[in-house]
Amino acid sequence: MKRTKLPEKKTLHPHNPHRQGYHFDTLIEILPELGSFVAINEHQIQTLDFSNPDAVKALNKSLLMANYDIAYWDIPAGFLCPPIPGRVDYIHYLADLLAGSNNGIIPKGETVQGLDIGIGANCIYPILGNAAYGWSFVGTDIDEKAIQNCKKIIEKNPKLIDAISLQLQTEPRFIFKNIIEAEDKFAFTICNPPFHNSKEEATKVAVRKITNLENKKPTAPILNFGGQNAELWCPGGELAFITQMIYESAKYPMQCLWYTTLVSKQANLNSLYKTLNKVHVANVKTIDMAQGQKTSRILAWTFLTEKQQKEWKFE
Repeated sequence: MKRTKLPEKKTLHPHNPHRQGYHFDTLIEILPELGSFVAINEHQIQTLDFSNPDAVKALNKSLLMANYDIAYWDIPAGFLCPPIPGRVDYIHYLADLLAGSNNGIIPKGETVQGLDIGIGANCIYPILGNAAYGWSFVGTDIDEKAIQNCKKIIEKNPKLIDAISLQLQTEPRFIFKNIIEAEDKFAFTICNPPFHNSKEEATKVAVRKITNLENKKPTAPILNFGGQNAELWCPGGELAFITQMIYESAKYPMQCLWYTTLVSKQANLNSLYKTLNKVHVANVKTIDMAQGQKTSRILAWTFLTEKQQKEWKFE
């Protein structure tokens, strides 16, 4: 059967290896179990049932094996299963941001250390950042089960053992307290914050997403990409979470070159800009990203002047 070539995903970062779409034949060779989830649609294009969490997990496993030298990756049932093209976009835009503070050169290697706030059970940002640029990471989370699963992923991929360290945040109301120590120097923070106000709101969005994917309303609502409480919702949603992050970051102005986070709701930006102004940051950048119909953006801020940024030691 003839299969139509997939159009290039031009909204993804130019360095994103997934701009050409998913090469399912190759991915199925690497992970045969993926084949049971792949079908030919009416346009003669191979496609996946993205409303099926098992299908998304199998796709992730195969992509990590094919593109990122990961031999083992898994997550417990119910935890967030991240779309890899969008996650690696964040990594590449972050690399561009760091290059802007480093005479246009992307800093690489394990001496470039990032702090992943809310690493989840999937460990995805440290995996991708280490594979793409050799960066090292500290990953934090308030969920012990998530930390333990990341530990398992790291132990089963020996190349990650020296690259990723984990820390449980024992006081959930804080973000950087207990985590950033006096001697720490992070090139960046990275975060995919909980963006809903409640479980009800998260479920409503999931139902809408599955309805759009399947053209029918699910009879039993599920969060098709998974997600625990701390991953998907918190009181006040992403606005409250990022506002707290900004205020806390002001207590560690010289210990991180660029603080960054995803912001899914554009309407939250004005309030966040006002908060950043209150804590007297030196510079703010908003980096737009898009994956298919989904648009998002990275909010980045630094307390370092341009001169201090140039003096930052990546090695």
